[in-house]
Amino acid sequence: MRTTEQSSHYEHLDQMSTLDILEGINAEDRQVPEAVALAIPAIEKLVDGIVERVARGGRVFYTGAGTSGRLGIVDASEIPPTYGVTDTFIGIMAGGDDAIRNAVEGAEDNYEQGWQDLQAFQLTREDTLVGITASGGAPYVVGAIRKAREFGMLTGAITNNEDSAVVQAAEIAMVAPVGPEFVTGSTRMKSGTSAKLILNMISTASMIKLGHVKGNKMVDMQLTNKKLVDRGTRMIMEGTGITDYDKAKALLLQYGQVRAAVDAYLKK
Repeated sequence: MRTTEQSSHYEHLDQMSTLDILEGINAEDRQVPEAVALAIPAIEKLVDGIVERVARGGRVFYTGAGTSGRLGIVDASEIPPTYGVTDTFIGIMAGGDDAIRNAVEGAEDNYEQGWQDLQAFQLTREDTLVGITASGGAPYVVGAIRKAREFGMLTGAITNNEDSAVVQAAEIAMVAPVGPEFVTGSTRMKSGTSAKLILNMISTASMIKLGHVKGNKMVDMQLTNKKLVDRGTRMIMEGTGITDYDKAKALLLQYGQVRAAVDAYLKK
């Protein structure tokens, strides 16, 4: 039996107090970072491969079903505002955009559909496909990974089961053995949390290595709200020595980006 399908370590959840439920969930959640740590060597290998390929024009596709697919879409959607990079990280999921909010029955069981959905993006061998499946057996993901690897793309898999089809299919398998869920089989919990942590690591490390962070600052972020304009203004003040907030803000709005504003000011 897959680890993610094994029975919870806790019995009679329906008879627990609210406090006992919350403490039990928290106790299980504390195991997740340790499980993710075991996958760091594989994550490192994938990130280095992504950086090489993106530098040559490649892209990173996330594919998954259900919670796994939604997590990939969330991570990909946050790259443009955070790092100012568009059309580089792309998330797709079984059932299409309708499945982001509502379950699409049977979508993950179609072995051919994952690869077919990717055909809309004019793939190249410089692209990378990362499949996300807690069980490691979602046909939609496994089929896409196998086809992508045959095509010549770099392939990675995020999963919670070592002995699974996606581990065998992908070139780089990132396995986080989080163990049984608090609610038996509810992989949106620990398994989903581990996938989110790994996705954070993949995209953040890639963006840093590709030059979109200077020091510890997101110098290419998009100015999509007042909070980010304020953050960018203070980053410019720190990077240039400007002490006048309004002057720094005007410089930011003129150039539309922290990096460009700082570079322009320092060249004067």
